[in-house]
Amino acid sequence: MSQFWSSILYVILGLVVGGGLGFYFTKQYFEKQLKENPPINEKMIRAMFLQMGRKPSEAQIKQIMKSMGQ
Repeated sequence: MSQFWSSILYVILGLVVGGGLGFYFTKQYFEKQLKENPPINEKMIRAMFLQMGRKPSEAQIKQIMKSMGQ
């Protein structure tokens, strides 16, 4: 009976440690990806408008940023 509870304890301990390590390494990877590939900003929106041959107004840029949730 004691062996059963110790095996259950090891499984729970393994899940906790694995979950913690998984969270840590996933967070590190996500932060690295954000640094290498930043989300779109106002400068990028202006460049896209200029490539299409349009001069964007500040209101248009703000509206696009708001629609993207930034």
